[in-house]
This record gives sequence, C-alpha cells and structure tokens, in this order.
Amino acid sequence: MGFCLVVLTSLKISKYSTTSIIDELTGVETVFLIASAIFSFLSIRTIKENLSVRYEKIVENIFIVALIFVFLITFMVGVSLIF
Repeated sequence: MGFCLVVLTSLKISKYSTTSIIDELTGVETVFLIASAIFSFLSIRTIKENLSVRYEKIVENIFIVALIFVFLITFMVGVSLIF
C-alpha cells in the first residue's frame, strides 16, 4: 500500500496527462491489497480449519491480482516517463 501512496503522490506532483488511468488502477490495487490483508487476518484468526484454508486460497488469488496491478502500473509509469 506504500507503493500506491508513492505512485499517487508522484503523479500529483508531476502532473502527467495519463494520470487518471494510473490513479484509477492504483486505487483498485489498493482495494485488492486491503482485501488481501483482511482475508489473511481472517485465515489466521479463524478457529475452523476448512474455513482457514478457504481464506488462504482467497488471499492467494487476490494477492496475485494485486501483483499484476503493480506490474501494470509500474509499466505504465515507466512508459509515460520514456515517452
């Protein structure tokens, strides 16, 4: 989530023209990371083993999606800096 704050702050300071797309993707990524953290906490704190396993699988999927968003945002920022 710190990455999201750095991206949003640097985009606001630099005033890039493609910032709205990057801003929106960063917001979506933040939601995925928060959801991942919540489900991770639930998987640790739950008493039922089968529910814990289900939460862990949800966390893995959400976190992979969040990492894909990190890659896309980093790529878009890099491309916008080059061109």
